[in-house]
Amino acid sequence: MFRLKAAIAGALVSVAVSGCSLIGAQDEPLWQAGKEYRLTVLHTNDHHGRFWSNRHGEYGMAARKTLIDGIRAEVAAQGGELLLLSGGDINTGVPESDLQDAEPDFKGMSRIGYDAMAVGNHEFDNPLGVLREQQAWADFPFLAANIYGQNSGERLFEPYRIFNRGDLKIAVLGLTTKDTAKLGNPEFISDIRFTDPVAEAASLVPELREQADVVIAATHMGHYVDAAYGINAPGDVTMARQVNGLDMIIGGHSQDPVCMAADGTTVTGYQPGDVCMPDVQNGTLIMQAHEWGKYVGRADLVFKDGELRLESYQLIPVNLKKKVKGADGKKVRVLVADAIAEDAELKAFLQPYQEQGQAQLQVKIGEVDAKLEGDRDVIRFQPTNLGVLIAQAQMDKTQSDLAVMNSGGVRDSIAAGDITYKDVLKVQPFANAVAFVELSGAELLEYLAVVAEKPVDSGAFAQFAGVQLEVVAGKLDKVLVAGQPVDPAGTYRMAINSYIASGGDGYPKMDGHPGYVNTGFVDAEVLRAYIQENSPLNASRFDSADIIRR
Repeated sequence: MFRLKAAIAGALVSVAVSGCSLIGAQDEPLWQAGKEYRLTVLHTNDHHGRFWSNRHGEYGMAARKTLIDGIRAEVAAQGGELLLLSGGDINTGVPESDLQDAEPDFKGMSRIGYDAMAVGNHEFDNPLGVLREQQAWADFPFLAANIYGQNSGERLFEPYRIFNRGDLKIAVLGLTTKDTAKLGNPEFISDIRFTDPVAEAASLVPELREQADVVIAATHMGHYVDAAYGINAPGDVTMARQVNGLDMIIGGHSQDPVCMAADGTTVTGYQPGDVCMPDVQNGTLIMQAHEWGKYVGRADLVFKDGELRLESYQLIPVNLKKKVKGADGKKVRVLVADAIAEDAELKAFLQPYQEQGQAQLQVKIGEVDAKLEGDRDVIRFQPTNLGVLIAQAQMDKTQSDLAVMNSGGVRDSIAAGDITYKDVLKVQPFANAVAFVELSGAELLEYLAVVAEKPVDSGAFAQFAGVQLEVVAGKLDKVLVAGQPVDPAGTYRMAINSYIASGGDGYPKMDGHPGYVNTGFVDAEVLRAYIQENSPLNASRFDSADIIRR
């Protein structure tokens, strides 16, 4: 039976796990009885276009390569083997990448030496032809056992790949969230069928156990604590509980730093450098490394006599920084761990892509006939056409009934005339994700009662789309959605951004609500697409008379 041992803070802690990770009846295993085989599995997920470091010098693929190259050398010197996996969602997030169909990202991953990746839902933000081109740029397989052509009935990707690492055979099975059917662009997925990944795993894992010594699922399904997946499709925890024989799940999609305490409880408020363990369900190790290449997850394992043992695990921060008070009393950013130098060769390779992306930011994406008002001394005091436009764009993208936007998230105006992507990034520079939450009418009224009362002259002052509100003496008195009073027993979908969803600007926290979905789309990209699709814009169309204050 599978057993797990983990080193935490220097002390070896044994965790008994009941499961069925037994070696199947493969033809004459190559491993020798009594011999220990060391295996290191590295993983990232939800890269979302972050091939270049951010303005604070955090993460980026060049530094990631230096880190991974160092670990490779260390593992090789100890006689071990290494596997590098991605939990998917390489696409969508940073304009320099988006404008180039993530070419620098996939080619950069090849140079880092990824072995395989799960196909993420954001891989379908582009036509299938673009995804096929991305496969050609990569020298590693895209794995997905549960994605089929609607008409052909054939799988569109390899379901799994078996890797030989020394005397070990390691099977990597790819699985993608079934929610891709509702999160993906309908224009690009109409001829694609996403089947139940748990059912596919239940069918394939017994077969893989007969072919391999270790079975890993590279997934883009999400980690939901104690399988509480809400309105999302079932994720990694559900699969681990229902499917016997999986040694590890390398996940993505929920964009969490999966971190468990020694007693198996979730570590909340995770900070870079905190010690942690993978989640363990039914003998399966479940891992996820947050997002954007901020961390590289590292699992060091030992295989002996058909038994796999975890010796240590860590989430290694890639040049992440925190704010501390300096000698002059002002806050400064300092590294949370040792600095990781950027690999010079990879940085030089990526530099032309960064420059090309920057140049494309100056290209016209649309035009508007009058100023779109985002000046701080206006938008924080009253509804403006730009605030309504942003909310409308997010409402349309998520197919929501209404949208709420905090004025503090709007940092500039857009002048009349031509609009460039750079103009949009000045308006929304924070790269918040667009999300939505499904609420009962009663919950919606309770939420709106709070946000409608946010004071003027603050970033919390709310902008709306799709809803009519009447505020009397600072209190919400009347609410109409689609021209109708809110039914307390009805269900409503509300678009919000990830910042206010997490409680930013004092908004009610929504990111823990069972109806919450982070789409992964960046707010500036959603606004860019809306402007491009609806240009030329008539600014007066977004003048709001929907908020009445008495």
